[in-house]
Amino acid sequence: MNDWTRPALDADRCTGCGLCLDVCPSDVLALVDGTITLRRDGCFGCDHCAAVCPSGAITLDSVSTDNIALVTVETGGRWLPFGEFDAALLVRLLASRRSCRCFTEEPVAKAALEDLARIGAMAPSGTNSQRWTFTIVPDRRGMLAFGRLVARFFERLNRLAANPAARLFSKLFLKDRLGFYYRRYHDQVRDALREFDESGRDRLFHGVMAAIVIATRPGASCPREDALLASQNIALAAHAMGIGTCLIGFAVEAMRRDPSIQRALGVPADEAVHAVIALGRPAVTYLRPAGRKPVPIRFADLAGSP
Repeated sequence: MNDWTRPALDADRCTGCGLCLDVCPSDVLALVDGTITLRRDGCFGCDHCAAVCPSGAITLDSVSTDNIALVTVETGGRWLPFGEFDAALLVRLLASRRSCRCFTEEPVAKAALEDLARIGAMAPSGTNSQRWTFTIVPDRRGMLAFGRLVARFFERLNRLAANPAARLFSKLFLKDRLGFYYRRYHDQVRDALREFDESGRDRLFHGVMAAIVIATRPGASCPREDALLASQNIALAAHAMGIGTCLIGFAVEAMRRDPSIQRALGVPADEAVHAVIALGRPAVTYLRPAGRKPVPIRFADLAGSP
């Protein structure tokens, strides 16, 4: 079933300027006798037409900026024109964001966590499907329970990976996935699990006070990409709000392979988890931006292509 949007068109307000036709990616609008009309289904609710309409002749009930209104950040609600924001300041933010693994015991307010989820939903998504969901683990008690669930999964996986017969089977039939895990992660995970049991040191979630789990519902055209774009929004906004973040890939892998973890967090079974972001107040101050390895950059020359 197609989840098409039907924009509301006010013929009395339409001036016939045609700006909406220029920005519509689905080509569903037409001017008939100088008035806007919907000529076919296929609108996926990008809202571009309403955003450029100078007379307010187009509205979309399915989307609203009210759905992403923030509590802890005042935005003014005004669109920022192309080129108006300070590019140098933005680049400083991008370069300064680092994964944080040292946190204080100060909790992160629920209102701030909800705002970060809404900021995640401001990201682009394939065909504007916006099929992501955000599940918040809001406190340290919940994070400890989450950590124990993930730890139990990796205890089982480590036992399996330590079995030579299982690794041989994986090498013959499963592209050596278990062998790769054994060589790359087994000892690291074993030591982390032992530390957690013996001293309570949390090397999975690094002692954070909260986390946001990003998943997608069925129907997304680019589910993983959508979730990771939302993750970047959250990570950058969190840095600006004084909150450190770290993407926890081990937790994502555990949730994908052990449905009971997803159930425990209240994430429906038909949703696919793509990112787990640990959040907390940083206990460290970095003195310089993040470095990067050499960046491969190329320009495609298609001048001679047929």
